[in-house]
Amino acid sequence: MSVIRFGVSLEKELLELLDNFVEDNLFSNRSQAIRHLISSSLAEKKWHCSNEVTGSVTILYDRQKRGVMEQLAGIRHSHDPLILSMQQHMIDHSQCLELVAVRGRAADLTDLADRLRSVRGVRFARLTITRITPEEEHV
Repeated sequence: MSVIRFGVSLEKELLELLDNFVEDNLFSNRSQAIRHLISSSLAEKKWHCSNEVTGSVTILYDRQKRGVMEQLAGIRHSHDPLILSMQQHMIDHSQCLELVAVRGRAADLTDLADRLRSVRGVRFARLTITRITPEEEHV
C-alpha cells in the first residue's frame, strides 16, 4: 500500500487530545494514530451495511446459571459459518470469559452478538469489528 502525505489543520485543543491519544495508546506517531482512528471510523460506518468485516465477540458469563452454556452453544452452532475460532478462559469458579473470532457481513455479526448478549447469565457481550482490506493493500 502506498502512503500519501497530506496536511491536517486542527484546533489546539483537538491536537492536544490527539497527542494524548497517541501517548495513551502507545502509537509511535500521530500518523499511526490517525490511520487507526480513520480505519476504526470506516469500520463503524460499514456496521450497518452488507460489506464483509472481521472481528471478535467478547462474552463474560456465569457458568453456574442454569442453561446458559447450552443456550450459548446453540446460538454459536446456528451461526457456525461466521465463527473462525473460539477460546474460553475460566476467570473464577463461576465466571467464564469467551473470545469468539468472527468474519462475515456486519449485519450478521451484529445479530450473533445481540443473540449472545440476550442469554440470561451473560454479564457482558461486545462485538468489535474492523474492515477487511484487499491483500494487495498489504504488500
